[in-house]
Amino acid sequence: MGTEPDRAQFLLPLDQPIVCLDVSTAFAQLSKSEKFYAHHLSKACWTGGFVTLLQTSPESGPVFVLLHKLFSAQDPSEIRASASAHGFTDAEITGLFVYAAGVFSNAGNYKGFGDTKIVPAIEPERLEEVLKLSPVWSDLQSIWNCFNLKERLYDLSQGRTCLGFPPDGCTTYFSANCTSEDNARVLSWLKKLNLELYNTRCFKKVLPGDSIEYEIRLASEDIGDVQCEVDGKYKYRLVKGDYAPLMKILSTNLENALPYANQKELSMLQSYIRSFRTGSINEHKDGSRFWIQNKSPAIETYIGFIETYRDPAGVRGEFEGFVAIVNRPMSEKFSRLVDNAEQFLAHLPWPKEFEKDTFLRPDFTSLDVLTYTGSGIPAGINIPNYDDIRQSEGFKNVALGNVIPANYQYSKTPFLSEDDINLLKEWRVRSFELQVGLHELLGHGSGKLFFKVTDGSTNFPDDLLNPLTSNPITSCYQQGDTFDACFGTISSAYEECRAEAVGLFLSLELSILEIFGYKDQEADDIRYVNWLALIWAGAGKALEMWEPGRGWLQAHSQARYVLTKVLMQADVVKVTQPSKDDLLITVDRSALLGPGRNAISHFLLQLQVYKSTGDIEAAKKLFGGLSEVEEPWLSWRSIILAHKQPRSILIQPNTEFVDDNINIKFYDPHVESVIASWIDRFPEPEPLYTALIELASADLPYFP
Repeated sequence: MGTEPDRAQFLLPLDQPIVCLDVSTAFAQLSKSEKFYAHHLSKACWTGGFVTLLQTSPESGPVFVLLHKLFSAQDPSEIRASASAHGFTDAEITGLFVYAAGVFSNAGNYKGFGDTKIVPAIEPERLEEVLKLSPVWSDLQSIWNCFNLKERLYDLSQGRTCLGFPPDGCTTYFSANCTSEDNARVLSWLKKLNLELYNTRCFKKVLPGDSIEYEIRLASEDIGDVQCEVDGKYKYRLVKGDYAPLMKILSTNLENALPYANQKELSMLQSYIRSFRTGSINEHKDGSRFWIQNKSPAIETYIGFIETYRDPAGVRGEFEGFVAIVNRPMSEKFSRLVDNAEQFLAHLPWPKEFEKDTFLRPDFTSLDVLTYTGSGIPAGINIPNYDDIRQSEGFKNVALGNVIPANYQYSKTPFLSEDDINLLKEWRVRSFELQVGLHELLGHGSGKLFFKVTDGSTNFPDDLLNPLTSNPITSCYQQGDTFDACFGTISSAYEECRAEAVGLFLSLELSILEIFGYKDQEADDIRYVNWLALIWAGAGKALEMWEPGRGWLQAHSQARYVLTKVLMQADVVKVTQPSKDDLLITVDRSALLGPGRNAISHFLLQLQVYKSTGDIEAAKKLFGGLSEVEEPWLSWRSIILAHKQPRSILIQPNTEFVDDNINIKFYDPHVESVIASWIDRFPEPEPLYTALIELASADLPYFP
């Protein structure tokens, strides 16, 4: 048994930065009907966020209820006054408040970015004493004791410090006794049923005689067995009813939005409701189809089991939902990018046969987020993630415009020269808007997957040669395969790396920069800062999301580290150590259009060919090799960690029904305000409390 790591690295800082998400101007422009539509959709999203809690850790649901009950009974100022009168220090009380804000905002007690545990900055005994001061201690006590929270919240033993497959991590996508081999077995069985795993979890039971039962649960309001099959010692049961009480409340909230929806939105929401009630992914796909067809609405929304980052196997989706309002001026720039997309796709460094047969013109809008639920808020999205829809029917791109400046509000940039720091300050937000546009539309939106269909035919020419080897194509996806399932644990980071590389490569095109209004010196500056910002994230930040013995904890960080190494190999980037406590990252600005372009071009070709052909072995050799953290990076990591900055917590506003209208309520950027926003969000929380506690109690035997 090893010793537990230093608890300090799992604490949120007492001066945790808090940033408000501003959507005031956009919300004021909505009609009364649109405000009601946004309000009910937001309620549905917030309800769905409770599913994310249960997907995070066995204790996340109960600890949310514990904290929410605590602050519903007394606001932070009352708790501070009571605790101070009983001898608690200001640091202890603030530590509790910051922890609560962290749990609420990360959808559990593990960070949404990095998946490492969050521990209270107050000792266990002292936290229990604070809870005992509450007028609702009798309610809190049952949760505190039943789920053994005094131990679970502070447990930093092996497998408890981060998310992942046991014994190195923990997950609730599988019971604690599941392994990657169990996942492969279940995946193979579900493939025979032509069933994708986005809304599933897997629970393993060892039966008498050493036979094994896999219970594969579909998230749905309906409850009951769907299919059962025995194969030797293995029994497979597909059942409905995971998260059933939450899915019921979620569906009701979506129904409340129906009177305010247009025809496409009505069909979309009805399909989502059927999906959440029955567990059918095909219904959610139909809803996604209607969503794609609903062009340029005033309010954008998407909801369901979406991104696969947190499943240790890389195939099951975390529940997410968002409601956002279109930013018209920025959306016009993205629309012009879409108008010229086919021209720009032709610049990408793979043969035309490796690109989709027809470019499926997506809707691409810049949105100001009103509501975003899940473990974190991204800067851009390209969805749906269903391969069959993306390849043949289309997708949408979403840039979350008010998230980008919020993320940079308190950021600092060590390891750069003074000139580069000044350039980054001036151009960072605008360069990131450019990168998000290229990353989402032409990164995630590009490239073809090669398939063999049921009659043995393929969707690519028989005589097509592999541009890397000049040999005939020998591998492709089979019926029922998906990219996520085939590439498994590397799928998310690999695809993010490909999309980031497309953004770098195409940001060198002057015709693209002109769409965003940049010419001459401004174009040169924005291009350089786009590369500089990504390289700085890869060299100066990424290793915050890597740990010895566990590897990479975050897909985007891994992707940026890999790209940095590609450019270092091409002598475009240099990292030096001018002193024992500092690094210096330099980018050869004059090399971007020559060696830089060439290096990214060849690397992109490799990534796309391996993805198109489903050549997982070649992909692992290339991407896995570049993902390795060796010297001098191992030595530099301690310097990078010493300069680590806390990630900001974003306060989201609330909508509320007042005098036959929908108002919006904003909050000041303080930790107490984060807590207040979460209390205001659920004025009648008891049904949600009950659902969370019942579901967590039922799952507890699977997670000792």
